[in-house]
Amino acid sequence: MAKVKITVVKKVNNKELYGENPPAAFDEKRIVPECDRFELGQEFICETHNCPPDFCSWAFADIQRDLVHILYGGYYPWMKEKGVAITCCTDGLRPVIFKIERIEG
Repeated sequence: MAKVKITVVKKVNNKELYGENPPAAFDEKRIVPECDRFELGQEFICETHNCPPDFCSWAFADIQRDLVHILYGGYYPWMKEKGVAITCCTDGLRPVIFKIERIEG
């Protein structure tokens, strides 16, 4: 049975996205500039389509479609390597970008 590895490849800082002109005001005292749930290079292994321990459930809900597609043998024709996807959570203030890779086992 195949597994997938999820790797954190980028954490986007809201200053990178908006500079000093965000599209809506937000409380900078309550929201850190980038996600504090993940570290760059952090890896998670999934043997099923369920959320791995210690993974942000909100981010998992966003990437689950791509994860299931890759886990069950799918691929995206625009990716040079089959069994790989680049996807992200939909946090509009501090998104995280993930690489999903199928691991044959």
